[in-house]
Amino acid sequence: MIGRMTAASETETPADSLVSEIFGVRRDELVAAAWSFVYFFCVLSSYYIIRPIREEMAVGSGPNTIPLLFVGTFVVTIIGTSVFGWVASRFPRRTFLPWVYLFFIVNMLIFWVVFSGARDAEQDYVWLGRVFFVWVSVFNLFVVSVFWSFMADIYTREQGRRMFGVITSGGSIGALAGGVVTSSLVTVIGFENLPAISAAILLFSIICIGRLKHWVHRKHEDEIEETVESEKPLGGNPFAGITHLFSSNYFLAISLMSIVASLLGTALYMFRAELIETAILDPDVRIQFFSNMNVASNVLATVSQMFLVKQVVTRFGIGRALFLFPLASIIGFAVLALDPTLMAVAVLDVVRRGLGFGFAKPSTDMLYSVVTPEEKYKTKNAIDTAIYRGGDVVGTWTIRLLSVVGLGIAGIAVVMVPVAMASAVVALWLGREYKRKAKALREIGVQ
Repeated sequence: MIGRMTAASETETPADSLVSEIFGVRRDELVAAAWSFVYFFCVLSSYYIIRPIREEMAVGSGPNTIPLLFVGTFVVTIIGTSVFGWVASRFPRRTFLPWVYLFFIVNMLIFWVVFSGARDAEQDYVWLGRVFFVWVSVFNLFVVSVFWSFMADIYTREQGRRMFGVITSGGSIGALAGGVVTSSLVTVIGFENLPAISAAILLFSIICIGRLKHWVHRKHEDEIEETVESEKPLGGNPFAGITHLFSSNYFLAISLMSIVASLLGTALYMFRAELIETAILDPDVRIQFFSNMNVASNVLATVSQMFLVKQVVTRFGIGRALFLFPLASIIGFAVLALDPTLMAVAVLDVVRRGLGFGFAKPSTDMLYSVVTPEEKYKTKNAIDTAIYRGGDVVGTWTIRLLSVVGLGIAGIAVVMVPVAMASAVVALWLGREYKRKAKALREIGVQ
């Protein structure tokens, strides 16, 4: 654990105190918080520019192929997680972090060229779209997982409780900006040109990594071997993320929460794909519709992150903050069972994603502040990527099976309610376990 900084500066002004009270950021943390905010802005802005293209590729591929697309995504994610574990074991964090983003930037530029060529030649691009779907589904998990591993590495547990809400809001504002860019430009320049814009924004995240590493080096010169600036690789087994996961009830509970979230989200995803295929026929207009949904969910997430999550976590604890997400799912799927329409699906999807990014995501990331550096990178990455996408596979085939046996959207929504209830119980257990681990760390002098 690094980032043992002093309390508020002795020269703190009333304005500094106000900022600290509202946003949870102290004067000596402002520079790091600002770069973290911009970093996450770039990551999610880049992703949300191309996310609606992925949704359109799923519709264009055919709703019946969605389970197969998620199987492909899961297989590629497993391979990617193994490669990431190998890289993290053998290279210093200061080296491999920027290269993760450079790899995806190059990929986006390749898709830009290939999609442009296909549309200019009026060629069919269904299979290219399927490849793009899988790639984006892997891309978003890796770039976000690496970001939060980095955040858990440079901030203490106490700082995370105060600051992760406002840092997460940087991502939501970025996602909002990305959605607006896509909604405004897709019918003007065509979706094929959006990956180039996405790549340019993601490139700036590498600059943010450099500035944050410099800040860590300057603030923690005497303990540099313990920080992200260390020349030492994490070492250990490349597959340690999986072995740690299955040897810990704590990580298994986080994984269960992830799988349930994937199952519920996938149900909505498949409902939406089924209903929108006949409701909106033009591909660019469908992309615009998906983008507008993203904008709405990110407005909700931004308000929650900037003004609510810090208050909820500090006053009521991480467990209750996590509990809000499954609670919204319980209510939402009950309503959907009574009104199985495209608008109802869209509204529930917006609310779940808004609360997910507003409360569940920052709260879940705080759970990793009481584990080792190796677990922050390897185990967290395994849960955020392989386990999450495994949940997608379970979700798509479960929904497909329930559809085959005759359950429609309303019937499946009823089945999802007790699943969400189970997730709520696990959320409260995780909150208690986090408090136990945090107390144990305080007793040995780790802040």
